[in-house]
Amino acid sequence: MLGPRPLQAEMPSLNQLTHPPDACLFDLDGLLLDTEPLHARAWQQAARHFGSDLTAEQLLQLQGRRRLDNATLVCSWIKQPITPEQLLAVRQPIASQLLPEAKAMAGAEALVRTASRLGIAMALVTSSDRESVQRKIANHPWVNLLQLMICGDDPRIRSGKPAPDPFLTGAECLGVRPEDCWAFEDSQAGCRSALTAGCLVWRLLRSNEAEVPLSDQLQNSMKLSRLIVIRRLSEAQVSLESLISKGG
Repeated sequence: MLGPRPLQAEMPSLNQLTHPPDACLFDLDGLLLDTEPLHARAWQQAARHFGSDLTAEQLLQLQGRRRLDNATLVCSWIKQPITPEQLLAVRQPIASQLLPEAKAMAGAEALVRTASRLGIAMALVTSSDRESVQRKIANHPWVNLLQLMICGDDPRIRSGKPAPDPFLTGAECLGVRPEDCWAFEDSQAGCRSALTAGCLVWRLLRSNEAEVPLSDQLQNSMKLSRLIVIRRLSEAQVSLESLISKGG
């Protein structure tokens, strides 16, 4: 498997981009589809079933990670002894009802269609398992323009986000180097995963979301020359079209 690329020091600006990517690697939840509030509701309702309330900070920690990893973490917060399996038995039916309601994130479909039109290879790199992905994208057929899906239950993934394995696997399966990929993420776990893999990372913040720095651990361990923070996916779309038109 391709190894991670050493990172350097400063965050780049859009006008410093000199060439288009060989591939785009997209997160799903909170990036292409607006599922994060729905996931949070499901975790909160499941925790309340066992007599606990999750804080906003705890719910934020759950973003971008695999389901079983999250269940193990939530069990450590709940005041009574339960297993991840017991928690998921309550949580999953709630999530299954909520997630088909998910709408596309603003600009997501346009960005994917633009990359497809321009001939850029694309992969979905998500912590959701394949069955869950299929339920979520059922009303969003444009997601199938992505040639490849790397899901949380993929047997090739030894460790999920924030480990780099998912993005390294996505790049390898597309036959490109991670450092030649643009990765699109919203969560801290996802950004850490993609940065460690060596991708150029576009971190999407919600329009009402404060620009909270990445965790101190991430700030200290990553040199953020490969991170661009945006509030609209259209910013990446414009950059992609501009670089292609310049023959980058």
